[in-house]
Formats: sequence, C-alpha cells, structure tokens
Amino acid sequence: MATDYDAPRRSEADELAEDSLEELKARRNETQSGVVDVDEDASAENFELPGADLSGLSGEDLTVKVVPKQADEFTCSVCFLVHHRSRLAEEHNGQMICRDCA
Repeated sequence: MATDYDAPRRSEADELAEDSLEELKARRNETQSGVVDVDEDASAENFELPGADLSGLSGEDLTVKVVPKQADEFTCSVCFLVHHRSRLAEEHNGQMICRDCA
C-alpha cells in the first residue's frame, strides 16, 4: 500500500474531537471504576492516637514536681542544663561547662 507523505497527519486529539456524544459517554462509563482514590496523607491526619491528647481539653492537668539544684550538681554555662558534678568537663572563671558542650 502506498503512503501519501504530503497528506496532513491526524492525531488522537483530532479523532476524539470528531467522535459523537454517544461514543464519548460510552467510553466514559467504561473507564470509570467503583474504587475511590484515597489520599494516604489526608487519611493519616484523621487518626487519633490513644493518650496523645495533651491539649488540656480532657480536664486533667499535668503536674510536675520541681526539685531545686542539689549540692552535687552544676548548671552548664553553655547549654544551661543542670548536670551532676561527674559530668563537669572544665571550669573557667567560675563558668562550668559540661562534657557535652566541651
């Protein structure tokens, strides 16, 4: 069979534009499925973990007992955390530095 290379080429978009309305409706019904697309990120936001409510809406107050710094503890002058004397790395001009910050 001979091919006419001078003839205008037809794309799929041209063929779809000429299809009848009934054919388009039939194709649409064939391609639809009963499965619903679910966005996993959005569905994960709706899950609530047990014991994760810290907003105070439950009516319970969180109480913490604060203990003052003991005689064998120091406050690091870099990270400002209270450590035991065994964690003391160095001391310069009265400023104590813990092992983590040294």
